[in-house]
Amino acid sequence: MSSRPPLTVLLASPRGFCAGVDRAIQIVERAIAKYGAPVYVRHEIVHNRHVVDRLKALGAVFVEELAEAPADRPVVFSAHGVPKSVPAEAKSRQMLYLDATCPLVSKVHVEAQRHFEAGREIVLIGHAGHPEVVGTMGQLPDGAVALIETVEDARAFAPRDPANVAFVTQTTLSVDDTAEIVAALRQRFPAIAAPHKEDICYATTNRQDAVKAAAARAEVLLVLGSANSSNSVRLAEVGRRSGARAYLIDDADGLDWAWVAGVRTIGVTAGASAPEVLVQGVIARLAERFEVTVEESDAARETVTFKLPRAVA
Repeated sequence: MSSRPPLTVLLASPRGFCAGVDRAIQIVERAIAKYGAPVYVRHEIVHNRHVVDRLKALGAVFVEELAEAPADRPVVFSAHGVPKSVPAEAKSRQMLYLDATCPLVSKVHVEAQRHFEAGREIVLIGHAGHPEVVGTMGQLPDGAVALIETVEDARAFAPRDPANVAFVTQTTLSVDDTAEIVAALRQRFPAIAAPHKEDICYATTNRQDAVKAAAARAEVLLVLGSANSSNSVRLAEVGRRSGARAYLIDDADGLDWAWVAGVRTIGVTAGASAPEVLVQGVIARLAERFEVTVEESDAARETVTFKLPRAVA
């Protein structure tokens, strides 16, 4: 008989890489294979330290601004999207650039442009300073987009024409928080133009649903992801709201044994930018002290894939 206490690990599914992240990483890998190192990447390609470190080892050089990249080497734009000024600058310097913006983020850019051309005042629901928000606001002239982060912001927003307002959202928000903000906007502006299809992406929604299902049964939830990953931070928040003690950790080294003392059921998931190897690392670490039984909890099946740019396809 094992002297280790039993522990059921509920693996939330889906978890980990989404199609947009997978595509962005492939673009960097293929650019290095095709053009040789170094390939420059403007901003972290996705918000995960392990992914970034692995790509650095392959020959990627990460910079915050295009000015830090030489004109004679390829540059990749991150999955979060960039302001229009960035490709314009790359063209003016005759740089070879590859745009790894997630197609679902690009869809939000197109929507914002459409509302602007229709003369509507645009509200963007999102987090100030997040690269995706910077990129979306940067699609249009300064002042064309008002950022709303909270229900309070929605109540305080004062448009020029309350009958001519539209909203778009960041793709990685909390589904529940965003619904509250949208409800506050709709209450004040019944005619507000909404996205044709929700802007919060399928992967964010699916991972939050999977966490709710796991957290309903688990005492503790471990979320694999980096602290600067919006969707990973949201998963931990959703887990806490669903009744679990939730912790965001980069990898197995972030596990504190005090969190799982006396616990019989633990949920494990990973943000959309976190590789599956990190999840398996946590399970292996737990198995050092517990008799682990793994259960996969299926919330949804994901079959989405996105085409690569022609330059690296």
